[in-house]
Amino acid sequence: MNDATAATKSAIGRYGVWTTLLRPDGPASAGERAEAAAELEELGFGALWLGGNSSAGHAAPLLAATGRITVGTSIQSVWEHPAPAAAADFAGLEATHPGRFLLGLGVSHGPRVAGYGRPYATMTGHLDALDREGVPAERRVLAALGPRMLELARDRATGAIPYLVTPEHTAEARGILGAGPLLAPELKAVLETDPGRARATARAALARYLELPNYTRNFLRLGFTEDDLDGGGSDRLIDAVFAWGDERAVRERVAVFHAAGADHVAVQLVEEDGAAGLPREGWRRLAAALLG
Repeated sequence: MNDATAATKSAIGRYGVWTTLLRPDGPASAGERAEAAAELEELGFGALWLGGNSSAGHAAPLLAATGRITVGTSIQSVWEHPAPAAAADFAGLEATHPGRFLLGLGVSHGPRVAGYGRPYATMTGHLDALDREGVPAERRVLAALGPRMLELARDRATGAIPYLVTPEHTAEARGILGAGPLLAPELKAVLETDPGRARATARAALARYLELPNYTRNFLRLGFTEDDLDGGGSDRLIDAVFAWGDERAVRERVAVFHAAGADHVAVQLVEEDGAAGLPREGWRRLAAALLG
């Protein structure tokens, strides 16, 4: 492990928060987002991962509102952010908040990108361009699922940020990455002890991802069947990719990912449809469970 990757692992620690809700297009005002980011830092989380097609511009106000926590994109689409612009934005954040921004890159999904094709080659070309523009590999992480992209994360970035995966995938990813690179999977958590309600909440959140072939192919690669993908996801699939239950159950599920090889787990709190505003009480509950 090189010194830069070791420093990143130390800075972000074992636990982070993954969310789309702290973006400017989320449900809260700029002041509420800044206040929430500062509280998440105070609670002890090591990183905020901005979900969806995020950018350095989305990260900037959260970095300004905090003093220590790392902010990463999860992900910035290589299709929508040309390398020269991405490099300029990175340089701006590095100048004002040195060492606190991680450029999380991904190839997005065919149904969401016009002219989608050759994702591996596109990512490789984007990394080549970022090299030319001076964005260091140690400040990049890749949203890698399959073996080839994981190898690219090992060789051309500081590590991988897989999304919607299982502990088994984490173990496989660690085997491909080796001991040194960062491995920081996302894990969805539902703080609900009733199995029916918890799984219903999980299925509502999972539905959009079951329409995206990158994820469904990965599930099939991991041993799930087409039947597991039907009807919003089988109980087996839900229980594999969500942590649900009380705080202790969530903590124990996160620990399984760490035991499988994760350095850091980015926990995404999932609430019932219709929940309004920022889930700050839920984030506090997660902090008490994981960091208390």
